[in-house]
Amino acid sequence: MKLFELFLIALGLSMDAFAVAICKGLSVQKLQVKHMVLVGAYFGVFQAVMPLIGYFLGSQFQSYIVSVDHWIAFVLLAIIGLSMIREAVSKDEEEVNASFDVKTMVLLAVATSIDALAVGVTFAFLNVDIVPAVSFIGIITFVLSMIGVKIGNVFGARFKSKAEIFGGIVLILIGGKILLEHLGILG
Repeated sequence: MKLFELFLIALGLSMDAFAVAICKGLSVQKLQVKHMVLVGAYFGVFQAVMPLIGYFLGSQFQSYIVSVDHWIAFVLLAIIGLSMIREAVSKDEEEVNASFDVKTMVLLAVATSIDALAVGVTFAFLNVDIVPAVSFIGIITFVLSMIGVKIGNVFGARFKSKAEIFGGIVLILIGGKILLEHLGILG
């Protein structure tokens, strides 16, 4: 696999993480570098680890993974999106750091990297040097996720609750898009 092809794969895989990172940036009133690094690290690590796991699972589990990855991503993103909307319309004040807790970040990282698991299975059938490939995917995702948090914060600081509702809707739509693509309804 050529470097350009790998770059396109890394870019494609990182787009869900980028969109979710924008949503995370929407919820931060005072953005700090640690927010950007945290989101980038979670998403980058999971985007690198999932294809590595997929690579080692190889063909023996391919039919199981491919047949349910879209459902897992859809359900996780829908739950998180609905939770964001519920929090946005709730009258309870929430601490900013609460949205970056381990449970939330792991759920988001898993939801945005499920497709990468299936790509890893595909890598097992190709002549791919797996360590540089997953490193490249992780780095691209890390950088784009950090940029996404910043972009989300710039637009979200002015319209916090509307932005959180929008972010929740975006997560649900991403989950729906993943599901519809895998069901063959979207090309």
